[in-house]
Amino acid sequence: MKDPDRPEQRRRTKVRTRSAAIIKSEGGVDKPKSSQNRSRKQSPDLTEDLTFVLSQKVVGQPAATKVIVPYVQMYQAGLSPEGRPVGVFLLLGPTGTGKTKTVEALAEVLHGSEKNVLKVDCGEFQMEHEVAKLIGAPPGYLGHRETQPMLTQQKLNAVTSEKCSLSLVLFDEIEKAAPSMTRLLLGVLDKGILRLGDNSAVNFEKSLVFLTSNLGAREMMRELNPDFGFQSVKVADRTDLTSKLQAIALVAVRKRFSPEFVNRIDCIITYQPLTPESLAAILDKHIVDLQNHVNTRLGNRSFTLDVPFDARQFLLQKGTSSEYGARELNRTIHRFLTQPLATLVASNQVAPGSRVWVEVAEGGEKLNIRTVESQAGAAMVNPTVLLVDDNRDLLHFLERLMANDGWTLLTAESATAAKRLVQEHQPNAALLDYMLPDGNGVELGVEFLQTSPQMLVIVMTGTILPPEEEALCEEHNFPVLRKPFLASDVMNQIRSRFTTASGAQRA
Repeated sequence: MKDPDRPEQRRRTKVRTRSAAIIKSEGGVDKPKSSQNRSRKQSPDLTEDLTFVLSQKVVGQPAATKVIVPYVQMYQAGLSPEGRPVGVFLLLGPTGTGKTKTVEALAEVLHGSEKNVLKVDCGEFQMEHEVAKLIGAPPGYLGHRETQPMLTQQKLNAVTSEKCSLSLVLFDEIEKAAPSMTRLLLGVLDKGILRLGDNSAVNFEKSLVFLTSNLGAREMMRELNPDFGFQSVKVADRTDLTSKLQAIALVAVRKRFSPEFVNRIDCIITYQPLTPESLAAILDKHIVDLQNHVNTRLGNRSFTLDVPFDARQFLLQKGTSSEYGARELNRTIHRFLTQPLATLVASNQVAPGSRVWVEVAEGGEKLNIRTVESQAGAAMVNPTVLLVDDNRDLLHFLERLMANDGWTLLTAESATAAKRLVQEHQPNAALLDYMLPDGNGVELGVEFLQTSPQMLVIVMTGTILPPEEEALCEEHNFPVLRKPFLASDVMNQIRSRFTTASGAQRA
């Protein structure tokens, strides 16, 4: 027998100890500890990008994003509490401010589709006996075998995905439900278990539960737009207004729900009325979505839609409503833009690869839509894009996404560096931030066109551009992306412009 104190024996002992540590892994897969840590960091890259991406999809409600994202990260880290849902949120505020949109956007980020939500419309359960549809009738009742409960473990697992095992459950407009529903949810919100009529259990420990409500919305609107009395000339501070609306919402919640129900909610989030800047950003997003929809559905028959500043202001004036929020804007876009555009396409009045121009009619009561000739250019399969912004996180984020599609991205943090890159590489497109440390993005784009007339210039801004800058963008046909925006918005803008140019060239 060999002496364990000998160097050779000690070396073999270390090797066996390290091998034993490697064997201990999930599912019998041999992974060293370092690889486990590396996979845990890389698999949910959402931990670093979730706040950024979610804020792009839900405009004007930063407080909701800041509150919800830590609970998702807590679940991804494996530190969520046992024996209860990962998080329970009550979303309050006026209609059309993005409460339901927040849950759908979170589902799209986590699972790839906004439909991955188990949604319960509480307006369908206003009568006490209708609540039985949620859990099914118990044995001995008529229709026991024929009635399938709405909340089952299978349906809860069906809204998860391979990307994420966290399910999202939405009880929409909870104040409309019968009181027996809130009593039924007490066990779900506290212990994470729902007992069905056949005595089987549904586990909500891997779920985020959202409750939306319009409680206090009327009082909030009176606070924003008083019906009588003297209104101060001084504009109310945004912080003071937020605290007042939160106080109104909490009073309404405590009047409607029992203390034990309110005490089981982790966070009560009050959504603020949308500001003009938020509505302008939502309008820009709707127009980008419409362009993407055209590119996806029409394919080779797609065209470029240009909505200048005047037409956007027309849509904002017609569709801005403090009472109905963003839903009124959505209806206005559908009425004045989408339907007339669909009529032109259905009657073959829009040629493939053409440019569709939208302008305000003479009377100022509608929009005129007409096709104009496009400038010919070369089609670029993998274009070279110059991105100029002093936000390094945005540069790295877009650089990673564009590289996955085979695009070449040049980055600069100042106008001086951007001019040098244009001279050296001659990029096909330039994405310019309006506020640069040493210049103006709009003026920089005009300067680029003097040396490269075929370059596509896109302007990014987090604020409303001055009228003279808007006029320059309209004169030189610069698309304007309002921050926050999605990376796909940028790529679709560039892709659609090059597709249009190639179609005009073939014609």
